[in-house]
Amino acid sequence: MKASINFKLIFAFAIIIPMLLLSIFAPLWIPDKTEHANEMNIAMATQMPGTTVKKIQLKGEGFIDFDEMTIQKGESIEIIYDNQKRVVALDELYYLDDISKNVINKHYPLGSDRFGRDYLSRLVLGSRVSLMAGFISILISLLIGTFFGLLAGYFGGVVDRVVMWIVNVMWSVPTLLLAIAITLSLGKGMWQVFLAIGLTMWVEVTRVLRGKIMVEREKNYVLALKTLGVSDFKIIVNHILPNVFQPIIVICAANFSTAILLESGLSFLGIGAESPIPTWGKMIKDHYAYIVLDKAYLALLPGLGILLLVMAFMSLGNYLKEKWV
Repeated sequence: MKASINFKLIFAFAIIIPMLLLSIFAPLWIPDKTEHANEMNIAMATQMPGTTVKKIQLKGEGFIDFDEMTIQKGESIEIIYDNQKRVVALDELYYLDDISKNVINKHYPLGSDRFGRDYLSRLVLGSRVSLMAGFISILISLLIGTFFGLLAGYFGGVVDRVVMWIVNVMWSVPTLLLAIAITLSLGKGMWQVFLAIGLTMWVEVTRVLRGKIMVEREKNYVLALKTLGVSDFKIIVNHILPNVFQPIIVICAANFSTAILLESGLSFLGIGAESPIPTWGKMIKDHYAYIVLDKAYLALLPGLGILLLVMAFMSLGNYLKEKWV
């Protein structure tokens, strides 16, 4: 029988895998290879996609006071050449052997942002932060949620009531407000945001795992293992956990999209990763005013990236839910 094509899985992998590869190998191919792609040039702010400019790097012996500047036809600058100060037209620099070799072409494939930074480089590095937010936050929520879920589900009684009381308290607070409160208490920063998001999502893992373990612990094989004197730790880790972990993977896939949205929202509010670290939420905040101008793409492209990544992980979660749950 021929297997049917699952478009949800194809869509998810078509977005997640290329974006993951592009972000991992970003330092090898993005135009701006400085740290956080933070090379500013206000004179080149909000350039259109495909812009190419000629620049001269006045570095090395005999050249001082200049780092990098845009060559604009007809302008003159004062330089130190052969230990003498002189004023030359920028066009003449091409005829000075020691300088002309430093003339380079700089490309802006997606233009530049309002600070003159290469927009493509910032956009790709922003995807790194979103993917890291998902992976690290899910790992934190998985560790905490699994620990409390195992305690509540396997031992029951007072332990279960205490754990579920904590879960209900956490569940009663809106996720975004809780993430904001934790972030503000920990301090602004990228890793603080990841921790805050992880601390808001463990309750769902605990609730689902608790219910599954309560059913599993009553099965005959668990009773037989207890009769044989097998320790509770070995029963949980070696036998119960592998049988109940499929629903948790489904939850993690869905929570990945939630983590991306939370990180973007916190960055948009200004309490996410600090500048100059590029994040999609911060890029939207910096450029949302351009939506009504001719450079709306400065805000729309990171928004599109968030949309595609969230939809991809939601599709992956739905596929796993249909297959396993």
